This record gives sequence, structure tokens and C-alpha cells, in this order.
Amino acid sequence: MNDQSLSTPGAAARQDVGFDDVAAAAASLRDDGKAVTVDAVRDFLGAGSPNAIYKHLAAWRASHLTPPEPPRAELPPAIMADLVDWVRQYADQAGAGTRDALAQADSDRDALLRAGEQAETERDGLQAQVAEVSEERDRIQETLAERDETIQRLTAELANARQVAMDALVGKAKDQLAIEGKDAQLADLRAQIERNVASTAALSDARLAAEMELVGAATARDSLAAEVKELRGQLEALRVKR
Repeated sequence: MNDQSLSTPGAAARQDVGFDDVAAAAASLRDDGKAVTVDAVRDFLGAGSPNAIYKHLAAWRASHLTPPEPPRAELPPAIMADLVDWVRQYADQAGAGTRDALAQADSDRDALLRAGEQAETERDGLQAQVAEVSEERDRIQETLAERDETIQRLTAELANARQVAMDALVGKAKDQLAIEGKDAQLADLRAQIERNVASTAALSDARLAAEMELVGAATARDSLAAEVKELRGQLEALRVKR
């Protein structure tokens, strides 16, 4: 029946056994000439709690074991001087069954105490494991919370960085468009000024010729030179501004 044993002592102690199992194990141990104890029955069965085995074993002893009959008190036919020794021997033999029963009860009680101590040790070990798992769970939760905060912070920083980069690109594009627009405007204005200068120069030349004829060459020349100078100043000012 030892093939019914469990993988661990703690699991075997928690498996219940019936009276028939305990009775069969006790009878087998008795027939083999072995001591019938709680530990011996438990090792034989490979299962069962000490309390259950003790209860069934006590019932089996009550129904199967009978105290040894005391020897009959017969006076020996020998010398009466040996009577005192015989009485002492008789008393020892008569008390042997009670002493054996008491010793057996003490043995069973010790087995129960050992089983209780083992159960307490296993319970303490399980409580320590539960405490370690709880601490590890708390550490993991704290780590996950810290990582979540870090992810949120980095996400916000990335969004801000993208917005800043987008604003910079938009501003640069606006500046580039503004510069290109101003360059085009300046080019158009310069072309217009150059055309006006050329046209004015031609008109001035014609007017100068007419004025030189009418008023005099000197007065017409000075007036035309002043106008050309003013126009050239405007053109230079536009170039400097650009």
C-alpha cells in the first residue's frame, strides 16, 4: 500500500484515511511482528493525518487487542521460601500489559506532538512564502506605476517637442515666404524706378534740349542734374533698405 504515498509529507498528512485502511495496516504490522504505532501505520499507508490514524487505531486496539491474562495464582508445589519471589514475579507479569498499554499511549501522544510540530513548521513556511510573494507583488506594482509615470512624462515631452519643431518650421516657412515676397517687391520696385529713371532721363533730355533752347543750357542742365540726383538717391536708399 506504500504506492499510495503522496509527494510531500504535508500533502500526505492532509489525506484522510478510513478505519478499514488503518485496521488492515495495523493487522499487517502485528502479523509481521512489528510495533503497531501511529508512525508505523502512517508510514505503511503513506497517507493520513496523525489525528485520524490515532482515532482509528484506538478503535482497532479496543476491538482486537485484549490485555494479557494474568497467570493463575497457584502456589508452587516447591519450597514455600520461594513464595515471596513468586509473588513479586507474578506482580511484574500482571502489570506488564498495563505498562505496555501506557507506553503505547505515550508513543502515540509523542507521534501526535511531532505531527503537530511538523504542521506548524509547514504553516510557518507557507506564511513566509505568502509574505514574500506579497512583497514582490508590491514591488512590481510600484515599478509599473513608476514606469507609467515615466511614459506619460516622456509622451508629454515628445508632444511638446513636436509642437515646438512644428512651430519653428512654420515660422521659418513664413519668414522664407516673407523674404521672397520682399525680394520680389524690391525687384519690381527697382525695375519700375529704373524704367522711371530711363523715362525721366529721356524726358529730361528732351526738356533740357528745349529749355536750353528757350531758357539756356546752364539752367536746364542744373535742374536736370538735381532731378537725376534725387532719383538716384531714392534708388540707393531702396538698395540700402534691401
